[in-house]
Amino acid sequence: MNSRITDRIATGVFYTIAAIMVALLLYLFYFILSNGIPQISWDFLTSPSSAYQAGGGIRDQLFNSFYILFITMIITVPLGVCGGVYMAEYAKPGKITNFIRTCIEMLASLPSIVVGLFGLLIFVNITGWGYTIIGGALALTIFNIPVMVRVTEDAINSVPKEQKEASLALGITRWHTIKTVLLPYAFPGILTGAILASGRVFGEAAALLYTAGLSTPTLDYGNWNPLAEDSPLNIFRPAETLAVHIWAVNTQGLIPDIREVANGAAAVLVIAVLVFNLLARWLGSVIHKKLTAGK
Repeated sequence: MNSRITDRIATGVFYTIAAIMVALLLYLFYFILSNGIPQISWDFLTSPSSAYQAGGGIRDQLFNSFYILFITMIITVPLGVCGGVYMAEYAKPGKITNFIRTCIEMLASLPSIVVGLFGLLIFVNITGWGYTIIGGALALTIFNIPVMVRVTEDAINSVPKEQKEASLALGITRWHTIKTVLLPYAFPGILTGAILASGRVFGEAAALLYTAGLSTPTLDYGNWNPLAEDSPLNIFRPAETLAVHIWAVNTQGLIPDIREVANGAAAVLVIAVLVFNLLARWLGSVIHKKLTAGK
């Protein structure tokens, strides 16, 4: 076959696949948003959910989702970045490093339900905490750390060797080179990994079923003492997130407006993920410009 014809066929196949992916994504967004946005109102966002009556909201579930995301990323990002720096700069090639890399890849491929059962054993039963926010955050950290490690390692390895060697040739220490040359250059890649991990945390349900629970106690949003039982900041209280709430409403809900609540909650979840991603990318762009002196 003529090479030009082959090239055109390959190009057409790639364009077709890309168009199918975009069409599926657009249809998914259209389906969720067109059914969910009419259900969203200020009262829906600021009212507590109801187990039996119609008209319940998603106030606590929305707060719990962002709070667990915040706690998880506080733990995940430093550990993941440090692990990636170690793998890229300090780990010597050999069997031990290959073994560590294999373990990271296996950890990244674990089903979330398995991580949830592991979290149930460790963070719920052995620690005696019961269903808690911190237990859910630690479980989510387990399968997000491998993503952060691999993304950070790849981002650092993508830095041109000339920049690193020039810094070391000036007598600058390895740590100072990592801090002032490698990490600022690799920051966009690390930020992308953090955003991917955040989206996974925000939409995760299986792991949180066994660690954070299916309920939320009555919260007093005027009490910000993290040690108080009714404080929304208490990390040792159960917390139903938005994704778990959607699952619970659809599978166990007794309320008469199941479809409306599920559609509205799904639309809020999608919009929240989109807004979070856009804000994170904007903030990352600002930080990257400052780290690289506006380049």
